[in-house]
Amino acid sequence: MEKEILLPILALVSWSLVMWGWMYATRLPAMAKAEIDPQAAAHPGSLNTLPADVRRIADNYNHLHEQPTMFFALVFYTYLAGNVTDFMVQLAWAYVGLRVVHSFMQTLVNKVTLRFLTFMLSSVVLMVLAALNILTLL
Repeated sequence: MEKEILLPILALVSWSLVMWGWMYATRLPAMAKAEIDPQAAAHPGSLNTLPADVRRIADNYNHLHEQPTMFFALVFYTYLAGNVTDFMVQLAWAYVGLRVVHSFMQTLVNKVTLRFLTFMLSSVVLMVLAALNILTLL
């Protein structure tokens, strides 16, 4: 059962790769249509002229490399410290599910209040995972 907690990591990495593919499947044609030289992308903000729906996908891909790093660390810590429980596995899957929902909220709907709600719920999941690990030290 302990190794089950590692599966959500694989799922979130795989989801990030899906978003990577989606990003380039939309970004490259948009750059070609806008006649943006790929070398122009060497400077931050140079792709801000792309359509918002294309930029949102790239923004989400970047977001999948921010807070999820804490998730990866917490899950690895949980596994290595021998703190895996069924509840922690469920929390890990909940986090992944919320991040996928966040991706769809950002890329397809882009209602900031809904995105923020899913972000906050995923943050609470991380806080609970951290707290449960801390409690094992007491």
